[in-house]
Amino acid sequence: MRIIEDIKNVFTKDPAARSFLEVLTCYPGLHAVWLHRVSHRLWKLGIRLPARLLSQAGRSLTGIEIHPGVTIGRRFFIDHGMGVVIGETAEIGDDVLIYQGVVMGGTSLEKKKRHPTIGNGVVIGAGAIVLGAILVGDHARIGAGSVVMKDVPCDTTVFGVPARPKHGGAAGGSELDHDKVHDFYGEELKLIWKEIACLKKSGGPSNVNEIRQRPE
Repeated sequence: MRIIEDIKNVFTKDPAARSFLEVLTCYPGLHAVWLHRVSHRLWKLGIRLPARLLSQAGRSLTGIEIHPGVTIGRRFFIDHGMGVVIGETAEIGDDVLIYQGVVMGGTSLEKKKRHPTIGNGVVIGAGAIVLGAILVGDHARIGAGSVVMKDVPCDTTVFGVPARPKHGGAAGGSELDHDKVHDFYGEELKLIWKEIACLKKSGGPSNVNEIRQRPE
């Protein structure tokens, strides 16, 4: 039964879960998914207005907005959930984990596929924004606060604004290790400081202000 599978999935993906009753009553991400299944079924049957009304009721109850047109696979889990928005033509695979504040938005006003397709086993960190009809490959990981507007290959981590790739995704039990996401911008700053040090040694500008003030 899907409901039992969903509850077991919470225990797998959230170490804070302590009891069946707690998960059943205190997890808005779970409630949002259950309400979406009903609204999505209505949407597929062409009963559009009731589907939208049910999705809006779910938004009011959970703080999570999932358009009834969204296709969602098995064992999808939204942890915490407040502020999540998932647009109409988004497609989400199996075993996907997302956190609060995630947005799967569109970049077109045309009535066509305009929202992301998320592969199996993907993890999307808090506050990440995934825009457009892009593909996020299986077991990819998107760092918290990232903005993703291009396809993400399988088994790859992306992080930053705009997001940049680094080999290694969410497989192998590392899905929650957000503290180990590669610091792209930190590495770039280190390179800049190395260049400044080299300039000083070679008799170039004596301080950072001089470098910044030099005409191009």
